[in-house]
Amino acid sequence: MRTVTFMLIDQMLSTGTVLPLEMLRGAESRARVSSEAPSLKLITASIDGAPVKSRSGFSLSPDVSLADAPDSDIIYLPALWRNPRPALRRSQALLEWLRVQAEKGAAISAVGTGVCFLAEAGLLDDKPATTHWHYFDQFTADYPKVKLKRQYFITQADNLYCAASVNALADVTVHLIKQLYDAAIASHVERNFSHEIRRPFEEIAYSEGTVRLHPDEEVVQAQTWLKQHCGEDVKLSEVAKYFDMSVRSFNRRFKLATGQTPLQYLQGVRVDMARELLQSSNLSVNEIAEKVGYQDMGHFTALFKKFLSTTPSEYRATVRAKLFKVNT
Repeated sequence: MRTVTFMLIDQMLSTGTVLPLEMLRGAESRARVSSEAPSLKLITASIDGAPVKSRSGFSLSPDVSLADAPDSDIIYLPALWRNPRPALRRSQALLEWLRVQAEKGAAISAVGTGVCFLAEAGLLDDKPATTHWHYFDQFTADYPKVKLKRQYFITQADNLYCAASVNALADVTVHLIKQLYDAAIASHVERNFSHEIRRPFEEIAYSEGTVRLHPDEEVVQAQTWLKQHCGEDVKLSEVAKYFDMSVRSFNRRFKLATGQTPLQYLQGVRVDMARELLQSSNLSVNEIAEKVGYQDMGHFTALFKKFLSTTPSEYRATVRAKLFKVNT
């Protein structure tokens, strides 16, 4: 069971809560076909347990008060309309709770001016962040220790995610779904909630100290080697020998460092490369399969579908249809 807590705050913009909540519900529904998939406990909380009024006038009733909120795996902080400082002054209990949850390893995602709660709690000191463009100058003045990245819509520092807009928050949520489940479920949710072609999280986010970093320098070099040679006929036994390791030791160290076997990592790199080529090139699917290292078209199609829950041809048709629709 994974717990996801959505904070409700007076004068919040409800889209920053409702959209990720519905995306996570969609992921959970899709994952039910797998008995091993974790279930999600999605709860809403307000500081005192009382209903809050959103900027649009809707009253939102929380499930629990902050005092009764459980330790969480993921926390979402909503954006507030305009000046967040009055809400910040009323939120000392929330700031302390966020510090405790961050210390316990919770991933915390904030959107727009909701990022101010992370900054006010001191969690972003000497770390990158972004926020709504309208609040850039004030944010810089209020939090000079934070490394504001004005040119980015998403930043990540360890388990802290900042999104400048609701669209960026959707990308963060797809990324978190990938961490909770896998790439196939994340892709399914993304394709059902997004009406445009979206670039991968890793390409659009400014990341510093991500949870995927690890201290095994030889495995880092192996990852780089696999990315550079992913289009070739890679024999992992020869890669292990190249890095002066036995196959068993190579597999063990690679999985310990990255959470994946070398084969799983290589397959993911190849599928990402194929996805990019399907979006941006006119190469045939057969040509793309060969370009990313697969001579067997059936094997390539099965692998692509395993990762993204759709075939290469169906994926291309979907993204091309969206592209043409946008341009017409």
